[in-house]
Amino acid sequence: VWQDGSVAAYWDIVTHTRKLEGAMSCQTAVYQWTEVVTTHMPHLSKPQARVLALWSLGMVLARSCALTAVSLWLATGLERKPNTVRQQLREFCYEAKAKRGGPRQELKVESCFASLLAWVLSWWEGTQLAVAVDATTLGQRFVVLVVSIVYRGCAIPVAWTVLPATEKHAWRREWLRMLRQVRAVVPRRFFVIVLADRGLYARWLFQRIVRLGWHPLLRITTGGTFRPAKSAHSQPLRALVPEPGTQWVGTGTAFQGPRRRLNCTLLARWDEGYTDPWLL
Repeated sequence: VWQDGSVAAYWDIVTHTRKLEGAMSCQTAVYQWTEVVTTHMPHLSKPQARVLALWSLGMVLARSCALTAVSLWLATGLERKPNTVRQQLREFCYEAKAKRGGPRQELKVESCFASLLAWVLSWWEGTQLAVAVDATTLGQRFVVLVVSIVYRGCAIPVAWTVLPATEKHAWRREWLRMLRQVRAVVPRRFFVIVLADRGLYARWLFQRIVRLGWHPLLRITTGGTFRPAKSAHSQPLRALVPEPGTQWVGTGTAFQGPRRRLNCTLLARWDEGYTDPWLL
């Protein structure tokens, strides 16, 4: 996930490397970028900060996140053997028992979440923030649960959990833990909207977001019902936006049954050219 990096960190690298280009050696560039990484992630050991700096600097300048490409670029600039650099980068991701030599340390990725988010927010302008929660399946191997900061059409991952793709459970514990980790860093004065697609909607998620002092904007499927505040009867969600070109907004009660019922605001819109309406 480090390969995605953050936009703020990316521009930090670009700014530094432009100044260094043609004027300093690669060794000096790595040293200076390591100092930046250490400043924003003081919990890392010196070797961990240096290899993270190698990874991030190498990916930007090689314009690739492939291990081989990054290794070759760094080896040329540092005047080292490519296989030596490659092994150093690979071992960064290993558990402690799989690393050579000693003392051997295993990087607890969760320990980086707060520092990574604080780094992103150190560049932030204003006090409005959009947070996205998303689950991405990587074949039959893994599912990655990610909490990201939305920025100019992209998502900067700041907390994540990797699980086996075949593991069946609600992911409730993982989402709540990551949201708490993010909440601890975001300043209280920020106005935060939390976005999730329809596959992740759950009443407990909506309620926890509200409890954190944030604002849920969760997409739901068209299969439920909604009872407007001034109505005595529920109606199918599709009845509120029956055809393309229609929209509806109002407060009321979504769904039926004591374990599903939710008092909320519903935003419904069906634009031309789409097969289904958006229900938020």
